[in-house]
Amino acid sequence: MMFIKFILVGVLNTIFGYLVWALMIYSGLHYAISSILSSIIGILFNFKTTGTLVFKNKDNLLIFKFVQIYAVITALYIAGLKVAKTFGFNIYLSGFALTVVFAFLSFLLQKEYVFKRK
Repeated sequence: MMFIKFILVGVLNTIFGYLVWALMIYSGLHYAISSILSSIIGILFNFKTTGTLVFKNKDNLLIFKFVQIYAVITALYIAGLKVAKTFGFNIYLSGFALTVVFAFLSFLLQKEYVFKRK
């Protein structure tokens, strides 16, 4: 049941994060700035929805572990976008594909590091 909830909340979080990012790109912001700003907004949204709805944990102090994970993921995401842009790939499709990959990695890290039950 936790995995199903994570998938549903993950879909919501992924759509939310991608739409924020795409709107920033569309408005003319550089992909790196768009990625950083949408990540900050998405992290806060994701932390509350994932912690509360999936892992039944409202401990706000876990935000520090959560942010650590997203700092690494965001850096890898920006690097992936740079590679995509260098090779002439569509930035929107590349952003979407990278979002899917990093959403899966995020689940694993959240389950085993952030919200791990003792």
